[in-house]
Amino acid sequence: MKNELLSKIRNKTLKVGVVGLGYVGLPLAVEKAKAGYETIGFDVQKTKVDMVNNGVNYIGDVVDNELKSIVERGMLKATSDFDFISEVDFVAICVPTPLDEYQQPDISFVKSSCEEISKRIKRGMVVVLESTTYPGTTEELVKPILENGSGLVCGEDFYLGFSPERVDPGNLIYHTKNTPKVVGGIGNDATDVIAEIYGSVIEGDIFKASSPAVAEMEKILENTYRNVNIGLVNELAILCDKMGINIWEVIEAAKTKPYGFQAFYPGPGLGGHCIPLDPYYLSWKAREYGFHTSMIESSMMINDKMPEYVVERSGRILNRYKKAINGSKVLILGVAYKQDIDDYRESPALKVIEEFKKNGAEISYFDPYINLYRFKGKEYEGLEKIDENIVSSYDLVVITTAHTNVDYDMVAKNAKVVFDTKNAMKKVEFRDNIELL
Repeated sequence: MKNELLSKIRNKTLKVGVVGLGYVGLPLAVEKAKAGYETIGFDVQKTKVDMVNNGVNYIGDVVDNELKSIVERGMLKATSDFDFISEVDFVAICVPTPLDEYQQPDISFVKSSCEEISKRIKRGMVVVLESTTYPGTTEELVKPILENGSGLVCGEDFYLGFSPERVDPGNLIYHTKNTPKVVGGIGNDATDVIAEIYGSVIEGDIFKASSPAVAEMEKILENTYRNVNIGLVNELAILCDKMGINIWEVIEAAKTKPYGFQAFYPGPGLGGHCIPLDPYYLSWKAREYGFHTSMIESSMMINDKMPEYVVERSGRILNRYKKAINGSKVLILGVAYKQDIDDYRESPALKVIEEFKKNGAEISYFDPYINLYRFKGKEYEGLEKIDENIVSSYDLVVITTAHTNVDYDMVAKNAKVVFDTKNAMKKVEFRDNIELL
C-alpha cells in the first residue's frame, strides 16, 4: 500500500479531497490543485460550493486568478455530495472545531465528517485530520469511527494521521505553501506517506512527529504559548495603567534585548479561531487526567476579561469629560480580530460592543473590511465611511483593531477623546486627546 501511494504521489495521479472549504480548507485545496493533483472540495454550504465552481474567491489567502485558473482547467471542483469521497485517494478534514456554550470542545463537525468518510472509505486511502483539537482526537475518536463504519483496519487497509493547520490570515510572508508542516501518522508508513504528500505541495520543511498525539499537542502548544504570553502582557498593561507607566514603551525597551525576550502586545482581548480556543481544549483534556493547567487557565481568565476592562477604562475616561457611559455615543474602530483582514471570528471587539451596550452606550462601528457582522443571532451594520463631522459627533472613539488604511491623523484631530487599545496611533503627532491601553 505504501509503495503504491508513493508512486501515485510522484506521478501526480493521486486524487485529493478536502472536507471543509473555509480559511484552512480552500487554500489547501488550491495548493494541492496547483501542485498537479486533481482535487475535490467538499462543503455542506452550497454558497461556497457554487462560488468555488465559478472560480469566485472568498478567502483572503487565496489569489483570485489562481483559483479561477485551476477551476477552468478542471483541477479543482467543489461539491456537497459526499459520495465523491469514494473517488479520492487522500482526504484532509478541515472543518471547524469551536467551543460549546460550556467552553468545552465541540467536535461534532469532525465526527460527522468522519462518519461520512467511513461510509465511503476504500482500501489504500489516506485520511488526515487538520482541524485543531485536543490531543488524542485522531486515535480515540477518528480511528474508531473510520474502522467501525467501514470494517477496514487502520494501518493495514488505510492510513490515518494528523497534520495541524497553520493559517495566519493577512500574513504577508507566510501562507499555506511556504509554512513548515508537522505530520504525525499512526505508524511509520502512514507518517512517511503523509509527509510525502505534503512535501510535494508545500515549500516549507516537513517535521515528522512520532504520533498523531504529538502533532495534536504541538498545535495546542503553539497557540497556548501565545495565549499565556499575551495574558502576561495584558495583566502588566493593567498594572502599568495603575502605576502611570506606558506599557507600549516598556515593551519597546524590552525588545532591545537580543536574546531571551519575544515581544507580545496587549489589546482588548483575543480573537481568531485558534489562540482564544486552543487552551480550552487542553484544559478540558487535562481534567481527564486529574490535572489542572493553572497557569494556562489564569492567562485565559485575564484575556477573557479584557473586553470588560476596556469598557471599565472607557468609563473612567468619559468621567474625566463629565460624561457617563450610559447615553454616551461611542464609535468603535475595527471589528476584525486582527489588522487588515475581514475575519471577525471570536473578535474581542464584538464583546467590547456588547459590554458597552449593557452599560447603556449608543454604539456605532466602522471597519473598512467589514460592513456587516453577525453575533449571537443578530446582524449589525457599520458606517460606510468616517470623516471629520462623523468622528467629532462621538463622545469617545475606541480603537479595537489597528487597520492600516484608517486615517488616524484625521481621527486624532477631530475626536473628543480616543481610547487606543492597539497603539494604532503611535505615529500621530497630535496626542493630547489619546489614551493608551
